[in-house]
Amino acid sequence: MKKNILEICLSPDLGGLELCVLDYYNYFKTKTDTFLVVSPESKLDAFVKTDSRFLLKGNKLFPLFPALKLAKFIDENMIDVIHFHWTRDITTVVLAKIFSRRKPQVLQSRHMTMTRFKDDFYHKWLYKKIDIIHAVTNQVKEQLEQFIPQNVRPQIEMVYLGVDEPKIDAEKIKKLRKEYGLEDEFVVGIVGRIEEGKGQYLVIEALEELKNFNIKALIVGHTMDEKYLQDLKSNVILLGLQERVVFSGFTKDINEHMQLCDVTVLATPKETFGLVVIESMANRVPVIATNSGGPLEIIEEGVDGLFFDRSSEDLVKKIKMIYKNELLKNELAQNAYKKVKSMFDKETQMSKMYEVIDAS
Repeated sequence: MKKNILEICLSPDLGGLELCVLDYYNYFKTKTDTFLVVSPESKLDAFVKTDSRFLLKGNKLFPLFPALKLAKFIDENMIDVIHFHWTRDITTVVLAKIFSRRKPQVLQSRHMTMTRFKDDFYHKWLYKKIDIIHAVTNQVKEQLEQFIPQNVRPQIEMVYLGVDEPKIDAEKIKKLRKEYGLEDEFVVGIVGRIEEGKGQYLVIEALEELKNFNIKALIVGHTMDEKYLQDLKSNVILLGLQERVVFSGFTKDINEHMQLCDVTVLATPKETFGLVVIESMANRVPVIATNSGGPLEIIEEGVDGLFFDRSSEDLVKKIKMIYKNELLKNELAQNAYKKVKSMFDKETQMSKMYEVIDAS
């Protein structure tokens, strides 16, 4: 018997985690009755643009009220499994399970690292109510096993995230290249939310050291921190890089923007997974990633990508390696594409997640 699934994410943001929610929703609804719950006026709500979602406003101080509304929705729609992703939704989801008559199973996808013991009364109570935790990497799985006491630890399943074969609009790429003033330059791209933790400033610092090379930077992503964005732009002017740095802002056309790049950079200090890494690999664009977190499980150094130590000096060194060696660039790109097809195919990974739900 098929289980009715509820995908929920009350996050106000729109990043890899939130887009993951939509991926699961769109896949699961091809298998069974699946429902989507988002926060009203959130970036995710605006992105979805469908009347089929249920709007629920979270309340961190008084989660009882949204939990009661969610419990009613669960019972009315005969929900069997609640699948949540944003850690801050945990109390609302657990309370909704308790208040509902159906008592659905609860599945949490853990997209963030866990760094401390969860052995206090509150967390023990929460984890007793969760049935399965999905870890997006082996590292996260190990952390969950380390920090959640065994007597309250839910079943843990590790399933990687995945990416589709890119569908490329050649005409759009041509228009973007003209819009951004890109001709024969070597383009270094960085894709992600505009906030300090994503490390866009490191690419700008590296570009300043690469002034003697025909290189431009393409910074893609929606702004989370307006002050940080203004500081980036001020530094671009201070360094005299106005003609060499392009800020695209938010875009849905991630693949087309990656196709503009000769290399992409993931500069987050400790990325849990690194969805943009496998997106770049799927586009046959080499990646230089921080040597920590999720990328360590994705990239084999020197074979299908490069690591850097999150200093602009090391980033300069790695960009030069690819800039000066066309053979290396092509080998990294082709090997990366092969790995994505074998390990991070979205259809395969989504199917594994559905199997986890179906077997529970």
